[in-house]
Amino acid sequence: MTISADQMPKSGEIQCASFYFSAHQDDWQLFMNPSAFRDVLEGNTKCIFIHMTAGDAGLGTGNGGRKYPLYLAREHGAECAIRFMAESDWRPPVERMVGPMNFNSHLIQRATYRNTVAYFLRVPDGSPEGTGYADTGHQSLKRLADGQIDALAAIDGTTMYHGWKDLVATLRSIIDFERGSARSVQLNVPEPDPIINPDDHSDHFMTAKAALEAAVGLTCARRLHYIGYVSATLPENLHPQDRDMKCAIYAVTLAGVLALDHPVAWQHYDHCFVGRNYFRVEERRGPCSGGDGGQGNDENIAFS
Repeated sequence: MTISADQMPKSGEIQCASFYFSAHQDDWQLFMNPSAFRDVLEGNTKCIFIHMTAGDAGLGTGNGGRKYPLYLAREHGAECAIRFMAESDWRPPVERMVGPMNFNSHLIQRATYRNTVAYFLRVPDGSPEGTGYADTGHQSLKRLADGQIDALAAIDGTTMYHGWKDLVATLRSIIDFERGSARSVQLNVPEPDPIINPDDHSDHFMTAKAALEAAVGLTCARRLHYIGYVSATLPENLHPQDRDMKCAIYAVTLAGVLALDHPVAWQHYDHCFVGRNYFRVEERRGPCSGGDGGQGNDENIAFS
């Protein structure tokens, strides 16, 4: 039975709700770590991973000649990485809770494990340029945002978003539900500025756009904007322990993909993204109070 968000009990008392908005199922591991790992280790922080696309590379629900569909293999990799982080302090495994939930009249796959939550919206991979793929009807986040298409359907047929505003409103519904009464909120998104983050994947930019529009008015949220592909051209900036944490998470992700019979590319990661984590910080402008998002108009932006 599908449960509506307004029928679910509200989240328990937590100090911080940290949202990680990821276009594909391995983006937060590549570009937002070790930040995510450190957040999960904080017992009073709830970490919510929102994966926007199916990462299907145009296959839809197809398996590309393998045993399982690509999108399920990539989701499995992401969930393995999340559980690895949640169990990294010798605690025994607990039961994983998984199933669809209704947000803004859309069914979305949701998985919870300890202090983590993972969402999989499963809209089609939009291709690096945002033009989409023929086998999924040239659907993409970019084409929806630009008004070139009127609707965007999840590849598994569970729901359809009727316009960009519908998608944004759905994300806001998730944010409001998951943050509950948290005293602080953090939004981790891809860097949306193409000058700072040139030549990035279209889905990365569109994920940032959707997340930031969904959080409009949420002045109590601290926003971190992460550099994507171009980080490969920047010097390594992680300390050895942080470098190890990031590598471990990505290795577990790839092992999860391999377990469902799809190839992986560790060498590409090792040559391009290992040891790097660049982001821009926009500090919150007010406290979290009730459901109004706080007040204030001060802004402080820094780079790391």
